[in-house]
Amino acid sequence: MKILLTGAFGNVGKYTIYELLKKGHDVTCYDIKTKSNLKASKSVPKEVNIIWGDLKTGENLRAAIKDQDIVIHLAFIIPPASEKNPELAYQINVGGVKKIVEEIKAQKSPLKLIFTSTIAVFGNSQNLVPPRKVGDPLNPVDYYGKQKIECEEIIRKSNIEWSIFRVAAMPSIDWKRVDPIMFDVPLTDRIEFVHPGDVACALANTPESKDIWGKILLVGGGKKCQIYQREFMQKALSMLSIGMLPDEAFSKEPYHTDWMDTEESQRLLKFQSKTFDEFLIEQRKIFGKRALFVKIFRSVIRWYLLCQSPYYQKFINNKAISKK
Repeated sequence: MKILLTGAFGNVGKYTIYELLKKGHDVTCYDIKTKSNLKASKSVPKEVNIIWGDLKTGENLRAAIKDQDIVIHLAFIIPPASEKNPELAYQINVGGVKKIVEEIKAQKSPLKLIFTSTIAVFGNSQNLVPPRKVGDPLNPVDYYGKQKIECEEIIRKSNIEWSIFRVAAMPSIDWKRVDPIMFDVPLTDRIEFVHPGDVACALANTPESKDIWGKILLVGGGKKCQIYQREFMQKALSMLSIGMLPDEAFSKEPYHTDWMDTEESQRLLKFQSKTFDEFLIEQRKIFGKRALFVKIFRSVIRWYLLCQSPYYQKFINNKAISKK
């Protein structure tokens, strides 16, 4: 099949390209032309067609969608960028979905659309009994979750064939920087991890499945990947040779993570293969020689990370005030 992949050089897109090629599909990548994307595109096999464009304007989108069988739509502005500039994020996220749906409808031959949504659409659900199910109430607490829901609604009402994947927590395997969002998740929160390669596997298996269309599926790592944020952070920071940070560095307010019921998605797509521990082993290999640098400057790096936590800074300030 001919498959278009938007956001092809992002976290999961890079894996999906190779999974689709292994299945024998013709792959076209659509992404914005940035320095990092240009660099990533150089390692892509020659048989992959690359079309540079911009979802904000719809540049080259018609040419990318023409003659395709399936569009896998990954491109999306995510936190923290979606929260810092929600208007721009809306133009690209919601506006981009509208443009894609319009272009699909304009084609002579029917196309199918797969859209990757998020666990964040359920909002703060730590007070509910896990796991989250597809039919659970939606209560997003940030622009990102709200925009994902609006995109889902546009797709569901579009009269095209679709499938929506609500994906669990999916960190990047290459730790080039530490995202301050990690401090927003309380250590007591439930969190389900999924390897970006497993999500790619699920996406690549969609053309062979007749039973996913018209369905919303929860895509997570499964029961072996259902942990608490404390374990998540302890293992991740230990892998980086940083060590666990003080509890005071993390928020106490619930965050939009949770465990998921992935029984149906796993039955249909058979994608769950990697555990969080296996992910960390891969990260350690990629991290390589940088681990020695971290060990040498561990105290400085820990200080820098704690400076990124507004919760720790508040704790320190309150502690200083109480001593006066």
